[in-house]
Amino acid sequence: MTKKPKQETMRAAVYYNNQDIRIEERPVPKIGDDELLVRIESSGICGSDVMEWYRLAKAPLVLGHEIAGTVAKAGKKVRRFAEGDRVTVAHHVPCNACRYCLAGQYSLCDTLRTTNFDPGGFCEYVRVPAINVDRGTFAIPDEISFDEGTFIEPLACVLRGLRVARFRPGASVLVLGSGISGLLFVKALGALGAGAIVSTDIDNSRLAAAKRFGADATLAAKDATPQRLASLNDTRLFDLVITSAGASSVVEQAFRSVDRGGTVLLFAPHEPGTTVPLPLAEIWRDQIAIVATYAAPPVDTAQAIEILRAHRVEVNDMISHRLPLEETAHGFHLVADGKKSIKVIIRPQE
Repeated sequence: MTKKPKQETMRAAVYYNNQDIRIEERPVPKIGDDELLVRIESSGICGSDVMEWYRLAKAPLVLGHEIAGTVAKAGKKVRRFAEGDRVTVAHHVPCNACRYCLAGQYSLCDTLRTTNFDPGGFCEYVRVPAINVDRGTFAIPDEISFDEGTFIEPLACVLRGLRVARFRPGASVLVLGSGISGLLFVKALGALGAGAIVSTDIDNSRLAAAKRFGADATLAAKDATPQRLASLNDTRLFDLVITSAGASSVVEQAFRSVDRGGTVLLFAPHEPGTTVPLPLAEIWRDQIAIVATYAAPPVDTAQAIEILRAHRVEVNDMISHRLPLEETAHGFHLVADGKKSIKVIIRPQE
C-alpha cells in the first residue's frame, strides 16, 4: 500500500480574542497554477486587528494583512513573479469591472470587500489567490526592507484618505488621535507639503511621538478647544480635520475644529450602530465637506511604495517592537494597550 506523502505544516498565531492568541500547527497552503505561496518575513499588527467588535464574530482566525515576504513557490501559469521575489500583497482587491470600480470607487467594490489571502499574515506562509496575484501583488524594491514593507498597506490607506479629502499642499491639518495611523498621517502630511500640522491625543507619549515625527504642535485632547486650536494655526480653525481615533467624541470634536469651507475626513472605523449629533446648521452655512475612506486600492499602494522607496516618508523610527511569532500575543497586548508601543511587527521566520 502506498503511503500518502506527509503534509507540510507551519506555525500560525490563531486569534480567539485579544487575550487568547495561540500558536498552532496548520497545513502549509497548497497553491493552484495561477497562485503564489509567499513566505512571510514581516507582518505588522494593525489597530483594526485588536478591535474585538470587528473580529470576534469570525474567530478563530489568522489575522495579519500588513505583510512583506518572499515568493516561496509560483504556480506554473504565473508570469509576473518567480521564486525568491520580494513582494507585498494586498489582502483586498477590486474586480475592476463593477459600477463602483468603473466610477473609480474601488473601495466600494463587493469583490474588494470579500477577497483575502489564505490564511493571514501572522503565520509562516500564505496562499495568494489568482485575483490577488493579478492586481494585488507588488514587488518590494531593494530600497525597502521587509519591516518597512509592512507600512505599504497602512501608508496606502493614509494616502487614499488624503486623496479623497482633496488635500492640497499648504493646507492646515488637525489630526485627532496620535496612534499609528495618526502618526503616519503626520509623516505623510509633512512629506506632501502641508501647512500647519497639529495632532491631539489622550496619551502624552503619543503626543511626544507626534511632535518627534513632524507635528508643528500637539495638544492633549481634553484641552483641544476651538480657541486653543485656533491659537496654533494663525487664529484660524483647520482646512482639514482627520479623525484617526474611533471614539464618537472625536467626531463631534472634528466639527468644532474645522474652518469654513474645510473638510472632515472620517478615517477611523466605528462600531456599527454608533451615532453622533451633528451641527447641521453650521455644516450647511459654513459649507463643510464630510468624506470617508476605507481600504487602499492598487493605485494608492503603488504610490505608497514609491514614497517609501524614495524615503520621503521614513518609517523605521516608528517601529517600537519586532517580535517572533511565538510572542504575537504579547504584540497584541502592546497594541491594544497603546501606551508602550508605536508599531509592532511580527517576524514569523525568527
